[in-house]
Amino acid sequence: MLRYVTTNPGKVREAESYLGDEVARLDFDYTEVQAADLAPIAAYGAREAYRHADEPVLVDDAGLFVDGFDGFPGPYSAFVEDTLGVGAVRRLVDRELDDPRAEFRCVLAYCDGAAFDASPDPVDRDDRVAAAAAGADRDAEETDPLPVKLFEGVVRGRIVEARGDGGFGYDPVFEYDGATFAEMDPEEKNGVSHRGRALERFGEWYAER
Repeated sequence: MLRYVTTNPGKVREAESYLGDEVARLDFDYTEVQAADLAPIAAYGAREAYRHADEPVLVDDAGLFVDGFDGFPGPYSAFVEDTLGVGAVRRLVDRELDDPRAEFRCVLAYCDGAAFDASPDPVDRDDRVAAAAAGADRDAEETDPLPVKLFEGVVRGRIVEARGDGGFGYDPVFEYDGATFAEMDPEEKNGVSHRGRALERFGEWYAER
């Protein structure tokens, strides 16, 4: 069984449409490290979750990257949503930018404790935490990092005034092809979203794992 590590049931529903009954939610509060990119955050979480569950795990990290703000809020999207609110981000874009273009990005990190064959998708092998915890006097095999396979999905759009009652997070203010994510039904959104695109790539690879 593959454990999707999240407290958000909406993410699990999106994952189920690609992975079916192969996936189940794991409610585990892993450490969200501070980083300028999504990949190391997701990889760290996947390693920590795998050590906790001792089962194959999938962790995602996603963010809204506004072009005119050099990608802000990016990896800090959840923090900005919790502290300032989605509406504040939309108003800031409206007030400060002539160009409201932005993109959603999602990185899925998979860890099952085993190595991966080479492929176009990146593998994160930098597990500084495990090495530091083991110490210099421990056997080298105990400091080997847990490899984490990464899959990315990106969707381009623009920031607009909030519309729609569906979705979660920044969905009401992110417009793609004339509709916000919050205006789309779950199936439609999942077919074009950043998470859906990452899940599709992961699902194709996982079927051969």
